[in-house]
Amino acid sequence: MTQNQRRIYLIRELLSEEKQYGDMEIPPDEQQQKQLLRALFNVRMPKPVSPDFLGIQDQYLQEALRQKGITDIADLNPVQDGMYLWQGDITTLRCGAIVNAANSQMLGCFCPNHGCIDNVIHTYAGVQLRAACAEMMALQGQEKPERSSLLHLGEARTGTAKVTSAFNLPCDYVIHTVGPIVSGRLTVRDKELLASCYRSCLELAEQKGIRSIAFCCISTGEFHFPNERAAEIAVRTVKEYKEQTHSEIEVIFNVFKDNDLQIYRNLLR
Repeated sequence: MTQNQRRIYLIRELLSEEKQYGDMEIPPDEQQQKQLLRALFNVRMPKPVSPDFLGIQDQYLQEALRQKGITDIADLNPVQDGMYLWQGDITTLRCGAIVNAANSQMLGCFCPNHGCIDNVIHTYAGVQLRAACAEMMALQGQEKPERSSLLHLGEARTGTAKVTSAFNLPCDYVIHTVGPIVSGRLTVRDKELLASCYRSCLELAEQKGIRSIAFCCISTGEFHFPNERAAEIAVRTVKEYKEQTHSEIEVIFNVFKDNDLQIYRNLLR
C-alpha cells in the first residue's frame, strides 16, 4: 500500500463512521486530502476501531513522521549541564517523553486542523491517544468511557500532570499537563500554577523512570501567558528541581517560534 492509498483508506473509513459525512467527497488534491484526514482525526470521539484501521493508520503516521524528519536527543548539544534548547516540531523528537499542553478534559483538541500543540500531538500519535486519555480520565472519575458522550470523564486540575504512551510518536511517552489560562493581569496564582506544571511533569517522569523530557512552552499562545515570564518560570523551576533532588533527568526546552528561541537563549546563556 502506498502512502496515498493509506490516506484514502483512512479517510473513507472515518467518513463511513458518521452518517452526516455520507455525501462528502474526497478531494483529488493531496494537500486537501491531508487536511481532511487531520480534521477527521481531530473531531473523532474516543471509541473502538478495527485492527485493520489501526494497522494502516500506524503505517501512515509513522511514514509521515519519517518524511518530516526525526531528531534524536543524542544528536543535540546541551546548553547547560543536562539541559537543551531545541527549535522544531516536538512530534518529531525522539526522547523519553514530550510534554503536551493539554486542556482540562485531557482529550486533545477537537477543533479541525487547529494549530495548537495539543492538536498536533494527538494527530500524529493516532486515535489511540484520545482513547487512552478518555480511559485515564474515566478511571479518575470512576466512570466507564462512553462511545458518544464525554460528560462523565471528569477534568484534570490545573498544574497537575498525567502520562500516556506516545503510540506512533518517536518518543516513548506523552506527559499531559494543564496550564493556567491567563485572563487579564498576570497573577501570583497564575505563576504558581505554571511552576506546578513543570514540577509535576518532572516528578511524574522520574516516577516512570523516564530519563529525558521535552517541554513545550506551556500556557503561552492560546492560554495567553506572557512568553518571557513563562520562560523564566520554566527555566527557574527546572533548575530548582534538579538542584533540590539531584536529578539527572535531561531536559529539553522545545520552542517553535523565533521569539521564544531568543528568549530561552538569553535565559540559558
